[in-house]
Amino acid sequence: MKDLPAELRPREKLLARGPAALADAELLALLLRTGLKGQGVLQLAQALLDRFGGLSGLLAAETAELGSVKGLGPAKRAELAAVLEIARRSLAARLQQTPVFDSPQTVKDYLQLQLGSKPHEVFAVLFLDTQHRLLAFEELFRGTLNQASVYPREVVKRALALNAAAAILAHNHPSGVAEPSRADEALTQALKAALALVDVRVLDHFVVARGSVVSFAERGLL
Repeated sequence: MKDLPAELRPREKLLARGPAALADAELLALLLRTGLKGQGVLQLAQALLDRFGGLSGLLAAETAELGSVKGLGPAKRAELAAVLEIARRSLAARLQQTPVFDSPQTVKDYLQLQLGSKPHEVFAVLFLDTQHRLLAFEELFRGTLNQASVYPREVVKRALALNAAAAILAHNHPSGVAEPSRADEALTQALKAALALVDVRVLDHFVVARGSVVSFAERGLL
């Protein structure tokens, strides 16, 4: 980056014009700091974004996946993991402070960071208080998800233990296609009925894939 004019170097550009003025590759280059022999840091940053499908895909990538990339040593992987955890905690704090209905996009962003890049199916629940603020996010089941493998009684037990008043269901599609299946719809209705017995309302069910999130409520499936 020393070959670039000062005003075009990411750090100087950020300090002069603010972080919003930087492209994704420039922001990532600031984290990486150095490139490879024959590949500058900006080129390395862009190559990583192309490989993982943008910043969200890169930050949500599994540690083992990042470890296979030339140029991402332990220190750089640790920094990327730290940025991801900061983003998760920041979004979780917002959901704890305000009703989820006030920030539906924040819910989607949070679930994308939590579930979007997992290589296996995960079923999770956001348990909410009476004001629809986040009490806890819990991954409850893993593997092929259907009515036989997701146990409503376990979801009900956790809701009661947390004194939850409402819940948002979520699961991921590792295939990359965030389209609800008939099995997803049947599972949603089964959980909705079970939780209703203990006065816990299901507000939504999100299907998460890398780069996209689909809401059952928005689709009219609840």
